[in-house]
Amino acid sequence: METERVSKSSKWFSNKSLKLSLHRRRSKSSSTPSSPNSSPRTPKKDSTKEDELRQVFRCFDSDGDGRISALELRAYFGSIGEYMSHEEASLAIHDLDADQDNLLDFQDFSRFMKREASDNDEDIKMAFGMFEMEKGSGCITPKGLQRMLRRLGDAKSYDECVAMIQAFDIDGNGVLDFYEFNQMMA
Repeated sequence: METERVSKSSKWFSNKSLKLSLHRRRSKSSSTPSSPNSSPRTPKKDSTKEDELRQVFRCFDSDGDGRISALELRAYFGSIGEYMSHEEASLAIHDLDADQDNLLDFQDFSRFMKREASDNDEDIKMAFGMFEMEKGSGCITPKGLQRMLRRLGDAKSYDECVAMIQAFDIDGNGVLDFYEFNQMMA
């Protein structure tokens, strides 16, 4: 029952516009200078992720009271061009609200967003595996990309696949590792 309730709310919180909003916030926050010990592959500290999540939460919490109401939820989605009825907003709040006060606090919001991120990570891992030429190799080669695109009905030349990989190949080794693929999908 809990999974069913959360999946109904996923319709709203997982929409592309919200993901774009989250991505833009990450891009802005990642423009700060990094420490000499960090690299693009170094995972961010949990506190940084929580800070980003708090920033997103504040986008929803327009009155700053630390809780998201159905009205605030509707207003946020309206601001990004998505219509949400009051009934849909109330249902989404009800589905995610642990203490049943008809408001989402940061813990409710955070719990849901972390679950969504985990589900998204699993989807990306599965997609990455589909593009690997040699299963378990940890990389996508131009040949593997070409093969999968052909299976998907989008035939590309080998040179086109090389160019596609070069666009996201951060370390310049001619293949995409999982980190590069994940960045491409973001």
